[in-house]
Formats: sequence, structure tokens, C-alpha cells
Amino acid sequence: MSAEQKLKELRLELPPAPKPVGSYVAATRSGNLIFTAGQIPTRGGVLVAAGKVPDEVSIESAQAAARQAVLNALAAIRPLAGNSLDNIMRVVRLNVFVNSSPHFIEQAKAANGASDLLVEVFGDAGRHTRAAIGAAELPLNAPVELDLIVEVK
Repeated sequence: MSAEQKLKELRLELPPAPKPVGSYVAATRSGNLIFTAGQIPTRGGVLVAAGKVPDEVSIESAQAAARQAVLNALAAIRPLAGNSLDNIMRVVRLNVFVNSSPHFIEQAKAANGASDLLVEVFGDAGRHTRAAIGAAELPLNAPVELDLIVEVK
């Protein structure tokens, strides 16, 4: 099943590609690789959650936020991939930054929300390398921010 079909099966729709709020682009292509800028979990321009994990945002809510952030990243990628996620050959790298409460050490659990969705959509081609990093603060007090690198045809 294609990635585009899988999104429909999961009843997921990519949002409009996020607009940069500074002097950068949402995604850029170099050869067969597309790199995204950091994406936060917004839907309709509003954060789906805000605060530190796990004191203000549960791990489960952080996982849902990571899912939304990865959908935003895919929305930024789609125009550079011939307007179809089916042109993605593989997900190469995912970096997830987690707005962490002091002493929180389970950033990987929060990042799994994004990783699991990539595997759901792309199958084995969605398996990727990853870093899950604790951060003292993130833009707009987002619970997660992530960036993605994919290889395209």
C-alpha cells in the first residue's frame, strides 16, 4: 500500500505546509535528500499541547504531539517530493527534542509517537535512525520539536 493510501486508511490528512516564522525555509532538497526545519506540534496554527514533559504534558500527550509534528514535517516535504509521499524511498533520520522537566529521562518514549507513525505510513522504509534529546525550553513552550531527513526518488 502506498504512503498516500496509508494516510487515508489511518484517517490522517496532512495539514497545509507550515510557514516559516523566520529567515529559513520549512524544507530544502539536496540531491535525493529532503531536510526539514524544526517542526512543532501545531494544528491550525495552534499548539496541540504546551509545557514540559512529564510535569505539564503527559508522555501520552507528548507522543500525540510528536505525531502531529511529524505530520507537519511530512507536509513540508510533500511539495519537494513531487507532491506525493509515495516518492519517499525511505526515512533516513529523525531528531526529536523534548521539552523536559528536570530529571526526566524518558525522551525516547515521547519520540516514539513520531517514529511509530513513520513506520505505520511507510512500513520498513519508515524505519530510521533517531536521536531523542531533552531540552530545557522549546519555541512557544512546545512539548516537542522535531526535524526529519528523507530520501526521495
